[in-house]
Amino acid sequence: MVEITAFGAQKALEILTKNDKMNAAVRVFVKSGGCSGYSYGMAIDDRVLDGDQFFESNGVKVVVDKMSLPFLEGAMVDYVENMMGGGFSVVSNPNATSNCGCGHSFRTDGKVAPEGEDGVSCH
Repeated sequence: MVEITAFGAQKALEILTKNDKMNAAVRVFVKSGGCSGYSYGMAIDDRVLDGDQFFESNGVKVVVDKMSLPFLEGAMVDYVENMMGGGFSVVSNPNATSNCGCGHSFRTDGKVAPEGEDGVSCH
């Protein structure tokens, strides 16, 4: 299961309502790349792809594709606001063995994070 925080759900509902996409879901996915090996992606999506897994959390539909699910099982998504703006972010992922300092990429292989990760700024 992939969950979304109460605040993240509130923001998702605002976006869904504003864009008249109340049947859409927050799609969370993993792609290769980033300074740690994998990076997170999130989008509002009303498509249904083969193998999609749907969850409901705090009144919001969350969807994860079958390839990303093993990397995201048990993850928590939130909406994070900072000086650069706001957006959805994975704030907790029990499958990550190390995280990039920017919070957008992670590793799952148990190796020590390269320099620039685990709290140090990424470039």
